[in-house]
Amino acid sequence: MSDLGQNIPTSGLEFRPWPRKEERPTRHKREPAPTVALQPAISHTKAARPKSPRPLVVDLDGTLVRSDLLIETAFSELSRRPHSLIDMARALKESKASLKHRLSEPADFDPAVLPYDEEVLKVIRAASAQGRPVYLASASHERLVSAVADHLGLFTGWYATNQTTNCAGEVKAAILVREFGEGGFDYIGNDKADLPVWRHAAKAYAIRTPNCVTQQLTSHADVEHLTHERPTWRTWAKLLRVHQYAKNALVFVPLFTDHLLTLGNALTALMAAIAFSLCASSVYLLNDLVDLQDDRAHRTKCRRPLACGDIPLSQALAAIPLLLVLAFAVAGSISLAFTGVLALYYALTTAYSFLLKRKMILDVIALSGLYTMRLVGGAVAISAALSPWLVTFMMSWFLALALVKRYVELMARKAADLPDSKSRDYRNEDTSMVGALAAAAGLNALTLLGLYIASPSVQLLYSRPEILWFAAPILTYWMARVLMLAHRGVMYDDPVVFALKDKVSLVTLGLVGMCFVGAM
Repeated sequence: MSDLGQNIPTSGLEFRPWPRKEERPTRHKREPAPTVALQPAISHTKAARPKSPRPLVVDLDGTLVRSDLLIETAFSELSRRPHSLIDMARALKESKASLKHRLSEPADFDPAVLPYDEEVLKVIRAASAQGRPVYLASASHERLVSAVADHLGLFTGWYATNQTTNCAGEVKAAILVREFGEGGFDYIGNDKADLPVWRHAAKAYAIRTPNCVTQQLTSHADVEHLTHERPTWRTWAKLLRVHQYAKNALVFVPLFTDHLLTLGNALTALMAAIAFSLCASSVYLLNDLVDLQDDRAHRTKCRRPLACGDIPLSQALAAIPLLLVLAFAVAGSISLAFTGVLALYYALTTAYSFLLKRKMILDVIALSGLYTMRLVGGAVAISAALSPWLVTFMMSWFLALALVKRYVELMARKAADLPDSKSRDYRNEDTSMVGALAAAAGLNALTLLGLYIASPSVQLLYSRPEILWFAAPILTYWMARVLMLAHRGVMYDDPVVFALKDKVSLVTLGLVGMCFVGAM
């Protein structure tokens, strides 16, 4: 007889051999049997049990779903009410079950878009075809588990956490042993928390298990490791958005505009670019955690590593503080002033992730500010004096690009006949106005460029400043072309990313660079 009924602690609770109904983790069957079947007075010996197909029990988080619903629901709540972090801390102090209950009704939870694991689904369907009952047993809250079970329609019943008891680890093992007997079920899991359950299962199915867990499973008599793809460095590079690091080349602009190109300054600017890159990656991870549900419903963002489950949410969550510490360590090696700029950049981009991106117009102003702060950071790093005309030109130019980005998103929603976005404060009917604002911001930026070129400081700094005027028509052509392509619906990326892939844009950038070199 199993000893799992002997006072198992769970988040401050005491698990008794057969607890009262209100204290038990929720159990549910799709087609309820008589009460005696739901609360059997079972013996733990196989001889006392009727012969029937051995049930298959499936874990949810990290197993059936390549995600973690606790992390998802927590960030879903924080994205709408950042101050709810205090409420969540209070709930966690009471118990983990209380926290899960607090987060059990996310406004954007949709089981249809969750990243289900096809290998696990194959095992479930094979078991069902053999006439075996299949149960879902999860540490997630009953409201979420029931939504997943109802959506898939593959389970005989389910077990889940309720307001008082966390159905995980030893508690889950105890419940399953009492329901099905010692060795009376097969179990599919993925992590350390599943080890207590595997110990009492007849057959252990494992998927995405860490090496330390895999080693502990070797002692099990019957183990099957389901095939899966492990994240590669390419997957992590995609998650960290390494391709976006090109934006940080803005820190090098003051080297050229102020004619301060020396080896020492170039190395300092490189360090500044690295600091911005690490900081940006930490916020990209944070932003992806906040936007999981929205990204899964997007035509291209659904392929992001967190949205599709290629990288565990827990690993991404652990990477955020690591990247941030590295970023500020690099910034601190440059100067205290540059560290201050990076801190302001981090504060603004975090505010954007949690609040500003849901505010009409404020979102694009914040984005243009983030680009401009890279320029300011580069100047502070090498102690350069920036022209106010250059700063305002950059601010207006990147405001135009941010508006183009929103214009492209709205055009795509209209083309796909989708309703207004719930995560943005724009309506589909705003498309033409957003396009007009983008054109106006672009033309305003070109006017500011002219004022920069005509400023006395530039006239003194360059030996042939008249050559700089050729940059204006080149940039006018590029902005007009971007707007036309966006209007035709053939631009699918952020315009900055588009520029890095587009040959015409690269040639345009080269010609502008030649204008500034020729003017020196």
